[in-house]
This record gives sequence, structure tokens and C-alpha cells, in this order.
Amino acid sequence: MSREPGTTAPLGVAMIGYAFMGKAHSNAWRNVASFFDVPAFEQKVLVGRDAAAVSEAAGRYGWAETATDWRTVLERDDIHIIDVCAPGWMHAEIAIAAFEAGKHVLLEKPLANTVAEAEAMTAAAQAARARGVQSMVGFNYRRVPALALAKELIAEGRIGTVRHVRAAYLQDWLADDQAPMTWRLKKETAGSGALGDIASHAIDQVLFLLGDRVTEVTGRLHTFVNRRPGTSGPAGGLEDVTVDDAAWATLSLASGAVASVEASRVATGRKNSLQLEVYGDKGALRFDLENLNELAFLDATAPAREQGFRRILVNEPEHPYLKAWWPQGHIIGWEHTFTHEVRDFLLAVSSGTAPSPSFEDGLAVQRILDAVEESAAAKSALIQLAPANPAATATHPQGD
Repeated sequence: MSREPGTTAPLGVAMIGYAFMGKAHSNAWRNVASFFDVPAFEQKVLVGRDAAAVSEAAGRYGWAETATDWRTVLERDDIHIIDVCAPGWMHAEIAIAAFEAGKHVLLEKPLANTVAEAEAMTAAAQAARARGVQSMVGFNYRRVPALALAKELIAEGRIGTVRHVRAAYLQDWLADDQAPMTWRLKKETAGSGALGDIASHAIDQVLFLLGDRVTEVTGRLHTFVNRRPGTSGPAGGLEDVTVDDAAWATLSLASGAVASVEASRVATGRKNSLQLEVYGDKGALRFDLENLNELAFLDATAPAREQGFRRILVNEPEHPYLKAWWPQGHIIGWEHTFTHEVRDFLLAVSSGTAPSPSFEDGLAVQRILDAVEESAAAKSALIQLAPANPAATATHPQGD
């Protein structure tokens, strides 16, 4: 069961899933207390379906025990936090059951594979929150110090009224048409392709940076390689790809700003490039995840002879989260975003404060993803989004 805020006994953590995201989250749990002042916790249980594989992973990643049935873990009184790193098609069942068991939930993005699942999960999270049970969606790029700084600069009015945002998340791991099938290329397990996998991050950044909401959507999806080598077909033959390789969307925002969003997993030469450009009437910002420690800032209020983008190396103690890390100029990496995420979640659980991004935030992204799919199916028709029901969300504390 969840504990009352202020309780000093260690929080028991169980994590479900131990592959790519499980490894990233485990690294965060293992290191967060070495750098941040966080409530006491224990890495108690790692859960996976393969007993031998999960046992090997637990020893490598610092988990005390293993289990192959997540349902039995939810029954344990010494487990207070469930960290869900399982594939998206499992999110709804696990999260709702965890809330019913009184467990705090940290859940990897996207929230779910469908809007219906996301709505059910959000309702469960709201009911749990009323009982003091907290929840958060793992949009880890909110915890990149440079992007947290960008949000601060926008909120301070440093670039004025935002008019236009460009967001592109580009990868190339599927550029080779012989790259094999995975669960990420099947709609029944992944929900969507580049759209849900990485465009969800880009869309969340638009909402995060601007503190805005989307009112209209147009979109297009495309699959460039329709069949890939697999293992379940005859003699290991080709299998059908049932999700998109790339996605494009135009988002109209309540403020009057317009955002263009692009996502691709076949962008040859782009390894993991989340590019963001924010243009206001008094300045502009640029960021690329492949240069994670840098933010470009243009002050258009300066004399024309002095204007131009300047590079901010986001490594100063005054920058979000960085006081806890290394001396100035000593860069951090992608894995640190998960450490910041776990730090913020633990502090929220300890204080009884709702963390951000909330399940409501995750649902908002899910509805936009659904609208992109609807628009694409209707040859890029304009889709209207109704305002969401107001719900309390918290701004996560920035690392000191």
C-alpha cells in the first residue's frame, strides 16, 4: 500500500520490464541517491516473464529479488512504487491494477496504445490521487536541463509571444529495409510506429515548453517498408509491417501559435535527434538532442548589429538539476534525464504533491496522436480537439 507522506521507512520499488527502458530506469534508481537528496527507497523486485533472463538482469542492475508475475508483486505490503517499463499494450492493465492496490505508479510513455485505454487509466489515476496515491508519465525529455531552461526563458518572456514551433524527432534504425521485425512494428503491440514512439515526445515538448493546448490537428502517416524479415512467418520469411515509419502533423494551439511536428525512424544519418525550434516576436530558441548540453538563444531586442544565436552551455549550477552533478563544463548525458525523473517522482511521493507530467498530460498527448491518425486516414483532414476537462497538474520541482 502507499505510505503517508513523511514516513521514514524506505519506499519499496518494483519495476516491471527489464529491456531497453528497464535498463535506463534501473540506472536511475541505482544512482539517484548518490547525487540528490531523496527519500530512502529500496530496489526490491524486478519483474519479467523469463525467470532466467530477469534473474540475470536483476543481478546486473541492482534489484534484490525477481518475480515472473506482476500481479503477485502488487499484493505485497512492502512494495509502494511500481515502475512500468513494459510495452505499451500492457500499460493499462498494469497501471489500473497498481492503482487499485494503492501503489504509486511511474509509467513509461506513451500512456497507452489507444485513447480508450488512456481515458480509463487517467480516471483510475484521478481516483487514486484522491487517496494520496501519485502517478507520473515518463516523458524524460522534460528533464533535459537545456529544455527545462528553455521553458524558463519562454515563461519569463525572453522570446516574447511564441508564434511558431518546429519539432522533429528523427532516427534511422529502420532505414535499412532488411532490419528485422520487432513488436514495435506491429499495431497490436505497439499501437503505432514513429507516431507513438517518438512523435509523442515531440508533441509533449510543444505542450511542455509553451504551457499550451492543441485545438486543431492535421496529419499524415507513411510506411516506406511494408514487409520485413521476421521469425514467425514460413521459414522465417517476411512479415507485414502494420504501423507507420514516419509521421507529420500541424498543430494549432489555443494561444494562436502553430507547431509543425515531424517524426521518422528512416531518416538516414539521424541517430537520435530531437530538434526543437521556438520562434517568438522578441527572440528564438533552438535545441538538438544530439547536442544535449547546449541551447541556442537569440535575443531579438538587442540592436540588429549584435543579433544572432548564441550558444549556452547548460552546465552551470544555476541551471536546472545541474548543481547536483559535476563542475561547470563537465557535460551530462541522456541517461541523466531518467535520474532527474526518478528524483522528481520520489520527492512528489514523499511530499504528497502530484508530479508532472500527469496521466492527464499523457492523455492529452494520446488524444493528439489519435487525431493525427484520424486526419491521416481522411487524407489530412482538419480535426478539431475539444478542450479537456480541467484537472490539477503540478509543475515538477527543478533540481537544485
